[in-house]
Amino acid sequence: MTTIWYLLIGLLLIVMALAGTFVKRLPLNTATLYLFIGYLLGPSGADLIKLDPIKESALLEVITEAVVLISLFSAGLKLRLSPRDKRWGIPIRLATTSMVLTVGLMTLVGLFVLGFSLGEAVLLAAILAPTDPVLASDVQVETPGDTDRLRLGLTGEAGLNDGTAFPFVMLGLGLLGLHRIGELGWRWLAVDVLWSVTVGIGIGWLLGALVGNVVLYLRRVHKEAVGLDEFIALGLMALAYGTALLMQSYGFLAVFFAGLAVRRIEYQSSHGRKLENFLLLRNTTQEEAIVTHPEKAPAYMAGAVLAFNEQLERISEVGVVLLIGGMLSMGYISFQAVLVVPLLFLIVRPVSVYLGLANSSVSVMHRNLIGWFGIRGVGSLYYLMYAIQHGVPNEFIDTMVSLVVTVIAVSIVMHGISATPLMQLYRHLQARRKT
Repeated sequence: MTTIWYLLIGLLLIVMALAGTFVKRLPLNTATLYLFIGYLLGPSGADLIKLDPIKESALLEVITEAVVLISLFSAGLKLRLSPRDKRWGIPIRLATTSMVLTVGLMTLVGLFVLGFSLGEAVLLAAILAPTDPVLASDVQVETPGDTDRLRLGLTGEAGLNDGTAFPFVMLGLGLLGLHRIGELGWRWLAVDVLWSVTVGIGIGWLLGALVGNVVLYLRRVHKEAVGLDEFIALGLMALAYGTALLMQSYGFLAVFFAGLAVRRIEYQSSHGRKLENFLLLRNTTQEEAIVTHPEKAPAYMAGAVLAFNEQLERISEVGVVLLIGGMLSMGYISFQAVLVVPLLFLIVRPVSVYLGLANSSVSVMHRNLIGWFGIRGVGSLYYLMYAIQHGVPNEFIDTMVSLVVTVIAVSIVMHGISATPLMQLYRHLQARRKT
């Protein structure tokens, strides 16, 4: 069986590499293809994927956790904005106001449409609330120099709301008696919201700035610590995440802000000028001069770390989406999702976006596209596994797993098919406005 897996994975990766340009011309994304292949490899097809999401929830929690961390760090590195930039208003509103509205509205769906208890409804709402940083690459920032308002908003939202959803997951667990929230929720508000969010952001920013500046100091002054930028990426992600968890805060926020801090160093060093791609000079005689150059070293470091992270992100996407397809093939398809999917994507998401961006300068076109591209994916799968590991009642587990897996799968297909034509139309309309 192991031999067959080596052959299948090797063949899949090579075929996708060779057909990558062709796939980009299709009205779907690679995640949709991976999902379909995963389904065919599951029990309904070749019967090669037999990973039960309930029995193997501990393993899946670790896998999805790592994938989300890689994507969050990449998202932070891509956002080349000053902290005082007004464009931060869109993702912050989406990750706070719209997030709260999404959880509230989906809780009502859980209570009155699905017949869940309050704790079950809040937990399901929190799991489905965050948008995904892993599967939304087609609609997010393409390069660090990308200043498009739509892509900046969606990238920033996905980076922030995987952390801002965590308090509501803890609230749902608390209402089910699986987590201490205190009388009238005082402990939840003080610890799970205020402390964990604030400390997570602070730790990520401080460690990102510290590690980035130490590396650059050694390179600029002593011509040391040159190379192995991959170790910097992995080390900083692990350090920020581990420190945040040690301090009882949210590691997702810490990793995202660590990426932002590294990009901030580059942005300050270049004074916001257009970014040059020094990575084109890798393995040339000019590379070492650029790596240790006082002004160019930050751009090289940030670019090298991001390039490595993006490769990890693409590879991890393959594995996780194959597993989701395999789960569908195992029978984890929920007919209740027929009610949940249209309510979430056609009512709850657009309403929460419109209300969250009320009284802002965001155009109707941008609001409509942001409202549509509320992609659910690996983040929701992680929260699902996290909840199972924290003792969700057995009678609720099957229902929750089938609902969440089905919603994720529908989102992958629905948003994957629509991303290419809608983004092409959006670029066309933007180009017409500029002429």
